[in-house]
Amino acid sequence: MQTLSEPPTRWAWSEINTGALRRNTRAFKGLVGARQRLCCVVKADAYGHGAAACAKVMHAAGADMFAVATVLEGVALREAGQKLPILLLSEPPTDAIDALLEHEIMPSVYSPEFAWAYGERAASLGKVGKYHMAINTGMNRIGVHYTEAIDFRRSVDFHSGLQCDGTFTHFATADEPDGWDHQLQCKRFSEAISGLREAGFDPGIVHCDNTPGSILNPSMHFDMIRAGIGLYGLQPCDRTATVFPLEPVMSIKARVTHTCHPAMGEGVGYGFTYRVPRTRVEICTLPIGYADGLPRVLSNRMEVLFDGRRVRQVGNICMDQCMVAISENPMRPAPEAEVGDLMTIVGRDGEARITLDELAAACQTINYELACGFGMRLEKIYV
Repeated sequence: MQTLSEPPTRWAWSEINTGALRRNTRAFKGLVGARQRLCCVVKADAYGHGAAACAKVMHAAGADMFAVATVLEGVALREAGQKLPILLLSEPPTDAIDALLEHEIMPSVYSPEFAWAYGERAASLGKVGKYHMAINTGMNRIGVHYTEAIDFRRSVDFHSGLQCDGTFTHFATADEPDGWDHQLQCKRFSEAISGLREAGFDPGIVHCDNTPGSILNPSMHFDMIRAGIGLYGLQPCDRTATVFPLEPVMSIKARVTHTCHPAMGEGVGYGFTYRVPRTRVEICTLPIGYADGLPRVLSNRMEVLFDGRRVRQVGNICMDQCMVAISENPMRPAPEAEVGDLMTIVGRDGEARITLDELAAACQTINYELACGFGMRLEKIYV
């Protein structure tokens, strides 16, 4: 875990607030009872926040299980020393079975062919392959159809190399808990679980609530909730923000690497999509671009924070750099920046604040996507 205040090799970084992460995790842990569990979703490198470091904080704050999207994500957690159960939220190719068994990663299972291959290999190694059965209750992405859950278990439960550790579904509209679509998924899942039990099959750990469901629909908590985006202080919808405050964990910062004062009418950046409107406009370069997760679509449409105020980004955002303009408005003159001065792309500077939600709205996307993007190349500093 990088604990320096800034990276030594580049003047752009992602700052991860471990205190906020800890408090958010404890807040979700507080939603469940003493016999219920909290599964922390750390897929996509913990939504860009760094899975190994975040999992360590979450474990200490009360996590009972982790969920990942790929086999390699699970392997990386094990190699980082994580001992808690790990659930893979999909069914991988059969070629991944050895890695699952070696690293004790539980796959989601929804095809008999994979289940049989998984059980056979586990039995040959003297092991029992634990899995969670995914049920498709209407999202139509993965899972055994809710009407076929009992038949599926009948087709695989004979195998001594298999053990159903859990049963789950995923909600498509958990941000609208009173809506017909969500209520239908809840009904289908509840009936599938009841049917399994009546037929003599133990569903294991039953779970379905994601971040919005965990907050807005406690009646569906069952044995475990799966918290994802909310752990990182990002709200999945406006409705949750009003009832369950969270602390953003990620800030994006950069220092000025170059300044200049182009003549009036000169262009800035590729394509000259911005031209200097008057004299005494300072153009500052920041070493962060679209390869770092700053979407090019935000070119000339976003601001950054400097000295507690907003300054406009200008010109096309480049792969590795972008430019901002200071003192552009003669009616509101502002102090100029110098090389090495700090600017904030996401986060707080004094009373001013720019959020991932603000940038996501300008991109017509969701905060999840931007958080993941910023996590790809920027070095992470944990504070």
